[in-house]
Amino acid sequence: MIRTLDLRGQAVDYRTVVPRAPMDVEHAVESVRPICDAVAERGEDALREFSQRFDRCLPESFRVPAAAIADAERNLSADLRAALVESIRRRRAVAEREGRAGTVRVEPAPGAVVEARTVAVDRVGLYVPGGLAPLASSVLMNVVPAQVAGVSSIAVASPPQAEFGALPHPTILAVCALLGVEEVYAVGGAQAIAMFAHGVPGLCERVEMVTGPGNIYVVAAKRLLRGVVGIDAEAGPTEIAILADDSAEPAFVAADLISQAEHDPLAGAVLVTDSTGLADAVRAELEPQVAATRHAERVRTALGGEQSAIVLVDDLEQGLAVVNAYAAEHLEVQTRDAYAVAGRVRNAGAIFVGSWSPVSLGDYSAGSTHVLPTAGCACHSSGLNVNSFLKNVHVIDYSRDALLQVAGVVETFAGAENLPAHGAAVTVRRGGGRTAGAAGGGAADEIPASAGMTKSAAGMTGSSAGMTTAGDLR
Repeated sequence: MIRTLDLRGQAVDYRTVVPRAPMDVEHAVESVRPICDAVAERGEDALREFSQRFDRCLPESFRVPAAAIADAERNLSADLRAALVESIRRRRAVAEREGRAGTVRVEPAPGAVVEARTVAVDRVGLYVPGGLAPLASSVLMNVVPAQVAGVSSIAVASPPQAEFGALPHPTILAVCALLGVEEVYAVGGAQAIAMFAHGVPGLCERVEMVTGPGNIYVVAAKRLLRGVVGIDAEAGPTEIAILADDSAEPAFVAADLISQAEHDPLAGAVLVTDSTGLADAVRAELEPQVAATRHAERVRTALGGEQSAIVLVDDLEQGLAVVNAYAAEHLEVQTRDAYAVAGRVRNAGAIFVGSWSPVSLGDYSAGSTHVLPTAGCACHSSGLNVNSFLKNVHVIDYSRDALLQVAGVVETFAGAENLPAHGAAVTVRRGGGRTAGAAGGGAADEIPASAGMTKSAAGMTGSSAGMTTAGDLR
């Protein structure tokens, strides 16, 4: 059911050999380009066309009525409502520690003040998949950190479902209701991303940022429209890696591999171990557990794919090298002294420590985010969190004396870069009414040769002084 990749005794670039699902986003971009262009040009008419073509149903209104959202919440079972409320509470408790909007004030010299202001994005569009699994959990994973960050306008889009009257899945709507999100759209796929990015007159105002997971066409639309709108990441198929030794419980390891394989036939499930005994025991556990699960065919396809494997290594050191190269979306560490071993992991979207922290806990109720970097991007990217919705803006407030103190530095630097007008913008301020400058500066007509300027250039504006060609500018 799952292949074995034996890396024992091999010193190679593990990034080139670890299992990973193929994902041709560039090919998909060409498929979604006409969809995104049509939404930009034809608005709701295009949404109607694509809803009928891809979702095989057409909502009466693409914006979900408030009554439908309220009904979805009222119809929750007591158990599901309690589970959702507790999961929201835990995610919010963690999010409130992740980051806050505010101002940090720094004074690098007397009278020289730079403020680093952290401000929230004004408006975001959050995408919630509704294909093989209606990911209601993704609603809270997107909305809670955006709310904590202080985003003032939040919209959610999820595909219409024919079996629910061309509305998104009721549980998705119910979570929106519990979170107080009133702007919800029954729009899915690439057309939802295009709707958010371009806006649709009379229906949906454009957003500044789009977040949330989706299929390859959603990812392709995000890539295509990046720059028109901010995005969180290009999420690929989900993946789990488990670093384990002979102390791990085979039944737990098998169950956790299956849990992620359940998502998608392209989901990756990788066990990295130095124990052939554990590898054999996990194989023995997989067959009965897969046979007993509801989505057995999907799981078998994922476990049997090239993206999944049991990877044999010489020892824990090689195992750490392999998982750091793999940079998994989800990494479980089931070894002796698991917390210490987890502390040596540099690259992972989220790390689950020990036998009692399975990935499915993080998917729902751990309090952590489950919107995580895939396809090896955990080596440079983070999961969706409060900081994802915050911008850093520097506010520069220098006094005259503070500027004059550093004027020579700026002029010299500008001269070195052959941008004399940059230096002139400082030099013209030296006189300040034709008085001599303070420390670090001279009279207005005393321009240092190092500034790379002539006296006549000093009084010129940036539009006419020492301009370079466009190709010279960075």
